[in-house]
Amino acid sequence: MKKPLRTELAFATPWFQILGKTMRQGEEPYYSLKLPDYSAVVALTQDQRVLIVRQYRPAVEHDTLELPSGLVDPGETPVETARRELLEETGYEAGEMAVLGAMEPDVGRLGNRIWSCLAKGVRKVAGRAPEDGIAVLSWSLDELSQAILDGRFDHALHVAVIMMAVMKGGLKLPGVIGPPMNADKPR
Repeated sequence: MKKPLRTELAFATPWFQILGKTMRQGEEPYYSLKLPDYSAVVALTQDQRVLIVRQYRPAVEHDTLELPSGLVDPGETPVETARRELLEETGYEAGEMAVLGAMEPDVGRLGNRIWSCLAKGVRKVAGRAPEDGIAVLSWSLDELSQAILDGRFDHALHVAVIMMAVMKGGLKLPGVIGPPMNADKPR
């Protein structure tokens, strides 16, 4: 396996680091971002509705539609992050929570993983409100499929998390052929 000859910290913030990696003697460094892993959760209510969060994102300068998600804190597991973020962002808690797997978001630039999680039987917690600036939507599976198709739900990584849930058998989207659904738990 090929390793960098030298790795230098070029810039750091509380949220990410920029690393310069020299791969060959005499060449300019290759720059990449080192970020914490994060978890995103497909949260299904008892009546098979998916929780979606709408929030303003400064990076793209508009409101986005996303799955509940957040950074994995030090010492925290991806499933613990998914549970925490679901409660913080939506005011709902999970009945059953499963980690479906991890994916690398952008192997050309980013050095982290996104953990795909599936929560079933999510329910509103009395007295809990979503974080400031977040609106919680509840979509049917038909509405979710349509929003992906028409581009309203266009967060690529979160579409991948949804597809992971479909492929693992924990979610059945109209118009998407996947493995047979196991009602008890994802494969």
